[in-house]
Amino acid sequence: MLTFEEKQQIIEGFPELVKKEVSMKRLNYHYEESLFDKTVVVQHLHPNGNGFVYVADVKGYEPDDRGLVNIREFTADELRTVIKAAVEALATEPTEAEPLSETWQHPNGSTLTVLEEDDFFNVYHGVNLEEGFGAYGEAVSYLKEEGFSLKTK
Repeated sequence: MLTFEEKQQIIEGFPELVKKEVSMKRLNYHYEESLFDKTVVVQHLHPNGNGFVYVADVKGYEPDDRGLVNIREFTADELRTVIKAAVEALATEPTEAEPLSETWQHPNGSTLTVLEEDDFFNVYHGVNLEEGFGAYGEAVSYLKEEGFSLKTK
């Protein structure tokens, strides 16, 4: 396990982070250029070696309900990697996922299209709305009950 001083040295190797002292000799490190309300990257780095990094939007980590991962047992490389990823996540504009669009085919040759529109999953026959569902699973159940299967490309 890295010592408090070793962790502090690694964290302070990120010049974009600003150190702020908090209670009980703990330190927080903020990324003030964050595109989000959240600016804390490292939270409550404690002299006992405990601390947290904000990874709510970082793939590969399992954050707690606050979006934090404990760094107590992290190696130097792991700590650098997680901090770099956390800063990049706070510096990146969120992208909107493409809305779902699927074609389903019946054995008789007819097709239906499922489109995600305004948080609904609508089933169309050509340009005509056949059915609307509040969840994707409901649309899939309906299509399967009617004998349709997802058309592969």
